[in-house]
Amino acid sequence: MSDSTWIAAVARLRARREPGGLVTVATVRGHAPRRAGAKLVVGQTETWGSIGGGNIEAVAIDRARELMNLPDAEPELLEFALNDKVTNRHGVQCCGGAVTVLLEPLPVGPAVAIFGIGHVGLELARVLARHDLDLHLIDTRPDVLTTERLRVLGDAVAQIHVHHTPLLPEEVLAELPPGTHILIMTHDHAEDAALCDAALRVTGLGSIGLIGSAAKWARFRQRLATEGGHDNTTIDRITTPIGLTEITGKEPATIAVSVAADLLLTFDKHRH
Repeated sequence: MSDSTWIAAVARLRARREPGGLVTVATVRGHAPRRAGAKLVVGQTETWGSIGGGNIEAVAIDRARELMNLPDAEPELLEFALNDKVTNRHGVQCCGGAVTVLLEPLPVGPAVAIFGIGHVGLELARVLARHDLDLHLIDTRPDVLTTERLRVLGDAVAQIHVHHTPLLPEEVLAELPPGTHILIMTHDHAEDAALCDAALRVTGLGSIGLIGSAAKWARFRQRLATEGGHDNTTIDRITTPIGLTEITGKEPATIAVSVAADLLLTFDKHRH
């Protein structure tokens, strides 16, 4: 499988937000079906490429799919002796050599949606963009989502998804992948309130965070209960204030670092 083919297969898994595994023939001694460097990409139900078929490939596929179900799977090496004296799980391969295979898990990364790409939202996007995740940027104002303004994210590691929603930004919630962590920080308190209400009605989201003061939250909480009909347990899904309490600076970049650090801790909690 050429570099472009296995890279495309990994990209396909990522676009689907499907876990997978990358299998590479690491070393070959003597005769073996494939040379070192041969690759196989394993998905939940599909595979792309080959490391030579037979027992080697079948065992590697089985193990790659086992690793998909482990929260903190690490890369591992599998060793195979290819002779007729070794009985393997999926039959005998008697090429006469020995092969070591490297298995690398390809987990589904976190997804984050920032509602409101103002001064703090953009700084937060800059920090989160340096991480391997899916990052959704949502705003009702077209002028804050211009190519020029988002140019600072041009070298992002994250996959960036931009949503301009001039009327109802809460409609984006239903389009987000399961487990997406929500951060609400728009320019409009009414918009924030509507998003809080809508987020509590969407099943399968990750954490929900709201930026703002204690007074703002007191008003929101009452409104969510009386007008939204949410009970206290449901309302408690929203975390506010967001960020690490030990970091007290008010500059947008400082707030962004605080929120991002807190979110990284949240990723760990959800992974376990």
